[in-house]
Amino acid sequence: MTDKYAVIGNPIAHSKSPEIHTMFAAQFKDKPAGDISYEKIEAPLDGFAVTVERLRKEGYKGCNVTVPFKFDACRIVNEVSNEVIDAFDSGESPDAINTLDFRNGAITGYNTDGIGLLRDITQNLKHEITGKRVLLMGAGGAAYGVLHPLLEASPASFVIYNRTLEKALILKKSTEQHDKFRHVSLNAVEFGKLGNAQFDIVINATSVGLTDSKIPLPETVFALGALAYDMMYGRDTPFMKFAREHGAQVADGLGMLVEQAAEAFWIWRGVRPDTASVIAALRG
Repeated sequence: MTDKYAVIGNPIAHSKSPEIHTMFAAQFKDKPAGDISYEKIEAPLDGFAVTVERLRKEGYKGCNVTVPFKFDACRIVNEVSNEVIDAFDSGESPDAINTLDFRNGAITGYNTDGIGLLRDITQNLKHEITGKRVLLMGAGGAAYGVLHPLLEASPASFVIYNRTLEKALILKKSTEQHDKFRHVSLNAVEFGKLGNAQFDIVINATSVGLTDSKIPLPETVFALGALAYDMMYGRDTPFMKFAREHGAQVADGLGMLVEQAAEAFWIWRGVRPDTASVIAALRG
């Protein structure tokens, strides 16, 4: 029997996840791991939990979660993976969850965004994070999902840059009780107050690109050879244009999307698909 999966969001029509997982499954077409179906489902803004429960009753094996439901997913899980459990124990705002596994009669939550981002930056784009100066723009669900994995890569310094300082400080505080991050110089800064600081890697985890809004960045923010990474994909955002004009290497989030999907596929199916061919096909 074909195992059913889905991605839940609102809106969801633009999602490439079904296409990605279909290509993953094709790599294992003669094996049980490849016998899956995958669809996109738009849940009402107040109906995420109901939608998940319906899928469970209909026999789905798991689902991915996208905007705006990554925090909602934290409230319905029975178990969380080691990657997200620290955030629950901290007593601060919950981490974001983007992958749910329905097996064994429970809902287990994971976040594969961070490992997806790391693999795209370090393996696909060949940029080292260890010892580098990193700027993360945004303090919402996308930023929550990648913060700890980025810090675990041991950058020399790390700045959370957000429109409101309060949200950036909350995100910063969620890491401060963890001894493993104390070797990293971590700061929170509100928009417009970066001064002359320069960074080797600048990551946009905000959604401002959807409205063509601009993030206030000094023209000197990019160090020589810097990478400007926008977690959004499918459009040339104002941030990407600004970075290109000021000498940075520019990348969108398509590689991250494929890499985080591959991690979810491994969680569900027990095999790891090749990602390079999928990224190339999507870009083509």
